[in-house]
Amino acid sequence: MKESLKALHNSVAHLNEVIENLDPSKYESSAYPTEWTIADTMSHIGSGAVIMGQNFNNIVNGTEPDPTFNQTTWDAWNAKDPAAQVADALVADAALLDQLQMLDEEGRDAFEFSMGPFKFDFTGFVGMRLNEQALHTWDVEVTTDAKAVLSEQTAAVLLNNIGIFVGFAAKPSGEVIDLHVQTTDPERPFILAFAEDSVKLEDNDHGGHVDLELPAESFVRLIAGRLDAKHTPRSVQSDHLEMLRTAFPGF
Repeated sequence: MKESLKALHNSVAHLNEVIENLDPSKYESSAYPTEWTIADTMSHIGSGAVIMGQNFNNIVNGTEPDPTFNQTTWDAWNAKDPAAQVADALVADAALLDQLQMLDEEGRDAFEFSMGPFKFDFTGFVGMRLNEQALHTWDVEVTTDAKAVLSEQTAAVLLNNIGIFVGFAAKPSGEVIDLHVQTTDPERPFILAFAEDSVKLEDNDHGGHVDLELPAESFVRLIAGRLDAKHTPRSVQSDHLEMLRTAFPGF
């Protein structure tokens, strides 16, 4: 539980550093993906923080959600100018972190958030925010540093829930194949099980051959559609990379 909060705390601080070193004239330049500007990406970080903060309050206080809240929030952020989107996102990002950190142990133990068929405890909820926040931070950072990567701390936390994201991010091609994946930093063995119309991620407790070995942060970015050839470590070699990039186009 504490590791996910530490990772989010450090990622929030890192985003501040990235923006501090970014020339404001670049706010309207393309981010990654290119259909978004840097300001658009920051707006997504900010609006996402506000929405998650409201969800958090609803759960902690036992209040019913307002069905119009998300759209109203997006409309408000879309109406901001680029400079405000960037500045306000940093404020909202930090405010959500403060909310999460202030919940006591009893509240954390009782916390449960539902999203469709998935249920998240407090650690999972924090991890869900970290996934969004860290990946979009990378979307901004990589525009000025082509070698930008997710931190090992962030990757370690995100690996714990990555199976959920595999399920809805994958675009199966109909090919049926099991790919054995070995991550490093930290080390984790997985199987990406491709069926005709679905993809599942399974822990691989049996060892054996490896189809793809790569840093954990690169695996997280692969699943999120952020491991194109330009941003893949040179050490990562596999005959299956192009197939995997097609299967995980991004979200």
